[in-house]
Amino acid sequence: MAIRTANNQSMSAITELPSGVSAKSLRLIKTLTASGDDELDFDDGSSDVVLDSTYKEYIFKFINIHPSAKSDFAMNLRTGSSGSYSSAAKTTTFFTAHHGEDDSPATLQYSTGSDLVQATGDQKLVYELNTDNDSSVSGEMHLFEPSSTTFVKHFFSRCNSASDDGGDMSLCAFCAGYANTTSAITSVRFKMISGTLDSGTIKMYGVV
Repeated sequence: MAIRTANNQSMSAITELPSGVSAKSLRLIKTLTASGDDELDFDDGSSDVVLDSTYKEYIFKFINIHPSAKSDFAMNLRTGSSGSYSSAAKTTTFFTAHHGEDDSPATLQYSTGSDLVQATGDQKLVYELNTDNDSSVSGEMHLFEPSSTTFVKHFFSRCNSASDDGGDMSLCAFCAGYANTTSAITSVRFKMISGTLDSGTIKMYGVV
């Protein structure tokens, strides 16, 4: 088998990829900016949001999401063209890494109260957000082939927040799971469990 090489040995100087090698890139589909919103929905019913087979993977990026009250940042998924977000049962895992501003605690742990077992409720992506003016959460969530009518819908997220879980700290939260449905996912919702999305931006990308 022949080895494909780039046209220049310096990565910064590469102007063309070898034949048969493609670059993975993101295509921005939609940007929503929070301003005291109960939730932000990326709905297939909108003319500029399409969760279809155009992309096998969608990425949602959270940029400085600030809550109006101490709360958990969460998401949910919907099948069908309308109705409530209770149509897709989810089974998930959830763990966190903590490190306090006073150097305590410094832990890595599974969070049994944040996972779901065949439940249709909201899935936490990070918990106990701090409401200080300079505090927020940033991160991303990946959703794979939501239009499939053959497979369950896998997703995972990683978020880092300024948390108030017993004291000011950095909290890195990891969530993963699947919506146990072969129906197409048509909408993704992000919200605070309590209060509102005071400010911040969420961007939706398709992975080319």
